Amino acid sequence: MIASMTDASSLAGRTMVVTGASSGIGRGIALAAARAGADIALTYHSNEAGARQTADGIEAVGRRAVVARMDLGDPDSVAAFARDVSEAFRHIDAWVNNAGADVVTAGAESLSRLDKLDLLLRVDLRGTMIASWKAAELMAAQVEGGVIINVSWDHVVTGMEGTNPQLYAAAKGGVSAFSKALARSVAPTVRVNIVAPGWIETAFGEGVDRDTYRAVAKSTPLRRWGTPADVAGAVVFLASPAASFLTGETINVGGGVVM
Repeated sequence: MIASMTDASSLAGRTMVVTGASSGIGRGIALAAARAGADIALTYHSNEAGARQTADGIEAVGRRAVVARMDLGDPDSVAAFARDVSEAFRHIDAWVNNAGADVVTAGAESLSRLDKLDLLLRVDLRGTMIASWKAAELMAAQVEGGVIINVSWDHVVTGMEGTNPQLYAAAKGGVSAFSKALARSVAPTVRVNIVAPGWIETAFGEGVDRDTYRAVAKSTPLRRWGTPADVAGAVVFLASPAASFLTGETINVGGGVVM
C-alpha cells in the first residue's frame, strides 16, 4: 500500500518542508517527495554543500527547491525559517521534522554521556517540539490544514541495551509521546503522525563493522538493513491524500524487528 502512494501524482501540487535534508534519511525523503510531485523547502545545519546537492536532485525532476540553514535548538532560527518558507510558498501541506543530532558516528564519539544527552534533548526533542508548534501554527491558518510528520525510533517501545540507545530512546520516545499529544491538540485541522525508522543504512550503518552489519540483517525478519528510500516511502504515504484519516499514528520502518 505504501509503495503505491509514491507514484508521480500522489503529492502533485503540494509543498513540503523537510528538515535535515542534506544527507541520509532527510535527503531520501526530500527526493522521494519531489518525485511524487511536491515542491520542497529543505533545511541544513552545517552541511550546505549536501543540501545543495539535494536541491539539485529536486530540481532535476522538475520541482522547486528552497534551501535554508536552520538551527533546531534556536527558536528564533526556527521562527525565521517559518517566515521565509511562508513567503516562498503560498501554503505548506506537510512538514517533516527529520533533523536530529549525531551522537553515534566518529565525530561524536568523544562527547561525554551528559553532553550527548544535552545535545539530543536540545535538538531531537526540544527542536522537534518547537518546529512542530510553528508548523501547526502555520497550518491552522490554512483552509486546507496540513500534516506534520515527526521522526522517532522503532526501539522506543522495546528498549535496547547500551548507553547511546538509552539516550536516544529518551529523546525519540519523547518525540513519539509529544506527537500523540499534539495530534489531539491540533485536530481536526492539522494531522500529526510519526515515522519510526529502525536499522537504516545511513552514515552510521556504513560505518559499523561487517560482523555487526551481518548480525543486524540476520536478526531482522526481512533479512536486510533498511534504506532512506524505505523511510521515504512511509513519509510520502503519510503526506498524501490517501492518509487523510490518519492522525496520531506510528509507522515503524524497521523490517519487522519491532512489531
